[in-house]
Amino acid sequence: MLYSIGATNMSKIFRLQTMNKTLFDYKADDGQGETFPNTTIDQLLASTLVERLDPKYVAAFERLTEEEQHRAALYFLPHASGKSILSVTRPRVIKWYCPFADQAVFPSGVRYCINVYTGCEHSCHYCYVQGYSGAKIMDGQAKCKDHFRRQLLKDLADIEKYGVHCTPVHLSNSTEAFGPIEGEFQHSLFVLENILEFRHRFSTVTVLTKNPTMLLQTPYLDTLLALSRFHSSHPRDQYFQDNDLKPLWLEVSLAFWNDKSREILEPGAPNVADRLEAVAQLQQAGVNVALRIDPLFPRDPLSNGKMMGDFELPDLQSHGDLENLVSFCKQHKIRKIIYSPLKITNPRTGGLTVLMRQLKQVYKHLAGDRPLDFRGGSWRLPYEVARSVLLAPLLQLCQEAGIVAKGCKENLLETP
Repeated sequence: MLYSIGATNMSKIFRLQTMNKTLFDYKADDGQGETFPNTTIDQLLASTLVERLDPKYVAAFERLTEEEQHRAALYFLPHASGKSILSVTRPRVIKWYCPFADQAVFPSGVRYCINVYTGCEHSCHYCYVQGYSGAKIMDGQAKCKDHFRRQLLKDLADIEKYGVHCTPVHLSNSTEAFGPIEGEFQHSLFVLENILEFRHRFSTVTVLTKNPTMLLQTPYLDTLLALSRFHSSHPRDQYFQDNDLKPLWLEVSLAFWNDKSREILEPGAPNVADRLEAVAQLQQAGVNVALRIDPLFPRDPLSNGKMMGDFELPDLQSHGDLENLVSFCKQHKIRKIIYSPLKITNPRTGGLTVLMRQLKQVYKHLAGDRPLDFRGGSWRLPYEVARSVLLAPLLQLCQEAGIVAKGCKENLLETP
């Protein structure tokens, strides 16, 4: 059986179930010279769970050793279900990243996602969450999850109990982790501090936000900096050193250079100037920051002599805006930009906003004789059109500035 690594701070192990007898001589170091025993697992139950795994997750599990499969199955799959096919529904808040995706098509592998709150204050017209959530995104309401902290600690206890292999974790893909509600409850800070405590169970920590200003506060900044370093005893330390990888990425979403576009498309989000200032300060402080110019919008001039104004829209994200954003990254030594083309997400409730209907008409114009690609609940430009019209100008600017540019999916799949 594969060893499991003990907790980093035994004084807080009251949250964990009592550890069983060691199976191997290997002991994990907590970074302070103290070692902890490994835990046993129920191999029969684990193998039974793996055999009942939903086929769409099989490709992710096949990348693991048999022992890693067993430990992951015990954490992710329900133990007492009467169903013949099991999905990754067992975790409470430290969940499987994108459980809707077929791993054969979207091979994200075994990784965690923690969405601290439900809903979001930003009210972004383009938000993809509208495609699978019944929440009214444009209401700009964020709420706490019931018993969130208790549920988080239970999940951490289970990850430790089952000895799940060191896995990347993403915070927070479907909500803003650092909006106004965080100022009152600080649940996201609680998450970061506990990831730090159980650092040996997590490889890359990726934090996504539109509100980097809050992260300049001392408790947040200190925790981010601590998460940015592995102790030499960390199971992925040598691999990350050998491949020049970063243990933490702060991905700040900023698709606009001017506040007029931000006010139209992200009416509840922080203004552009505040985000730029916070990004510069965080990068200078030693946090690994990537800028997400996401999504990429159609821009003037359009094809066949048309302009955005012909569709009753301003030039929301001009070429000049892209130049300024890339120049800002170069100036502040931000070496990675993440991008993805705009998706016209079909909301589960309420239908498209007027703005998104107008952008859909722009897409139809750009696509010409070809139909829009509808998948994953969203209308998209045909790939060839998106690459030439939306992506190519940004990629050229990044190349000239010596900045790595990665598509959202590519960046995710390359995050170990």
